[in-house]
Amino acid sequence: MQPPRNDLDPPKDDPFTAEELSQYNGSDPNKPIYVAIKGDIFDVSRKSDVYGPGKSYNIFAGKDGSKGLGKSSLKLEDAIADYSDLPENEKKVLDDWHTFFSKRYNVVGRITSPPSANL
Repeated sequence: MQPPRNDLDPPKDDPFTAEELSQYNGSDPNKPIYVAIKGDIFDVSRKSDVYGPGKSYNIFAGKDGSKGLGKSSLKLEDAIADYSDLPENEKKVLDDWHTFFSKRYNVVGRITSPPSANL
């Protein structure tokens, strides 16, 4: 597991639609790879060996796959933004993923229509 970084840029809140985010899925080598969690968009390009095309976590690239992260699922049908039906223990897992990403990847934006959750 990679250690936290101390050289991250200040988080940005540039707005992205889900459609715009989908263009950053690793299929275009000239674009970065982005993964969103709970509406925050992270640049995971430096880990293209994990998030790039054909790699194990590519199902999360170019989208908000919060539900799948909370469920610890690599099923395509679980890689969706709406995590409102997750039980509390899986919401905690999702929160842990968000914290993990926040300490390792730059936040480059925010999805304009955030995922829903029963908060």
